[in-house]
Amino acid sequence: MSHKNLKNPFFRSLVDNSTTPMQKVFIARPIPEPALSLLKKQKNITVDVYEKDEIIPRKELLKRIKGVDAVLPILTDRIDKEFFDAAGPQLKIVANYAIGFDNVDLKEAKKRGIIVTNTPVEEAAESVAEHTIGMLIVLAHRMIEADVYARAEKYKGWSPNHFMGYDLRNKTLGLIGLGRIGKLVAEHAVQGLGMKVIYTDMKRDKDFEKQFGAKYLSKEKLLQTADAISLHVPLLPSTKYLIDTAEFSQMKKTALLINTSRGPVVREKALLRALRTGRIGGAGLDVFECEPTIDCDLTDKLELKSFKNVVLTPHTASATIEARSAMSKMAAENIIAVLKGKPPLSPAK
Repeated sequence: MSHKNLKNPFFRSLVDNSTTPMQKVFIARPIPEPALSLLKKQKNITVDVYEKDEIIPRKELLKRIKGVDAVLPILTDRIDKEFFDAAGPQLKIVANYAIGFDNVDLKEAKKRGIIVTNTPVEEAAESVAEHTIGMLIVLAHRMIEADVYARAEKYKGWSPNHFMGYDLRNKTLGLIGLGRIGKLVAEHAVQGLGMKVIYTDMKRDKDFEKQFGAKYLSKEKLLQTADAISLHVPLLPSTKYLIDTAEFSQMKKTALLINTSRGPVVREKALLRALRTGRIGGAGLDVFECEPTIDCDLTDKLELKSFKNVVLTPHTASATIEARSAMSKMAAENIIAVLKGKPPLSPAK
């Protein structure tokens, strides 16, 4: 081909496509834009998307990832040795569409030289923080109970004693885990609700303490002191069942527990016993130990959904347009960077 022909866009595209191999990306479930558009704009990337808006069956997932260079899974997809074997040695990146990455075997990925990324965007942190505060307000003011009562047309007139809750101003919020989400929850609690904040974490943050008047306490002391406890830790071997029978026994009987982190951080059996015996005041759960099943064991006749002082949401704390779109963009940008031989934006670590 002559030098003159190379000036023609048509001939130049032929040269480009002949020298640069096409790279395949598989998306395990339809997700919000702009991920698909960003990926499709790339000259040498082809995109395959599982078409049903449901969790992809394991057999189908292993079949669809064969020979791909990048996979964009969601947090319900198990990324392990079997997954990597099915994909093949050409796999370069797993761009997890989630803030966490407990569904990914990082050690196995590292052993194979496969990059793993997540989507810890600020918008998602803000959404989860707002959801946490929302659950806290709903529980303190007994809104779910009152809503059910009103819908059942039981309301016959104002009463001074109906659904008595309590104000959050001057109450103490205990944060277990002080990452980005925990800090945003503290900001809303202090500046918006006038609450006091105590926290426990692997290390102290004196700047945070100064900014919000917060106090660092041991986990045991925090459990004994807090009027409400909010969990913001990743799921690790060290955090599984971080809240168990012993922890519930240390809490105030009026304490509210909020979990928007990961379900197995709280042992469900212990939580059910605490609720049944009135050991705590209530719970707000966006995640569950046996997710997507809400109750791990139905034979004990202690269903989480049967308690009036429990608020349940189906893992939707980050379900806002702003958060999910930003997560989509970051996941796609991670894939594009790695397939171009560049470092990822947000490596999981």
